Amino acid sequence: MNAWFKATLLGLVSFGLLLPVQAGEMKEKASAMMTKPGTVVEVAIANGSFTTLVAAIKAAGLVNILSGKGPFTVFAPTDAAFAALPAGTVEDLLKPANKGKLVKILTYHVLSGNYPSSKITTGEVKTIEGKPVKISVASGTVMVNDAKVITADVPAKNGVIHVIDKVLLP
Repeated sequence: MNAWFKATLLGLVSFGLLLPVQAGEMKEKASAMMTKPGTVVEVAIANGSFTTLVAAIKAAGLVNILSGKGPFTVFAPTDAAFAALPAGTVEDLLKPANKGKLVKILTYHVLSGNYPSSKITTGEVKTIEGKPVKISVASGTVMVNDAKVITADVPAKNGVIHVIDKVLLP
């Protein structure tokens, strides 16, 4: 019994000593992920609130472009924003026959350059689709056309994401 007790105690002490090391390692990995964000596409995937946007980016063949050097500023509609579109709209846009239309819509959400909220001012800004979006800044609220920025300055290694509550249509 005494040998068993010592072995058990030694095992518990060893296990107890391993836990802080493992927890510390996990904390370092989490910290590294926070300080070294992925591309705008990787950040959108990791977030979990952009499954429709990510599916659309994939269907439009824009993953490689938006994973490129950039920098990009992306006005990213949430899944709820896509769900607010008329019934069947998203499913229709994701069809291969509508790829061109989908590309136009998605690229209308992207600016060439890195524009954190500190650099956003009222005015028109040309999107990579070619048409401008109207930006208005008033009382701490940023609007892009009729979409409200609900979360600003989500960092990515190739730009920045501003979360919006509506899908922008060119």
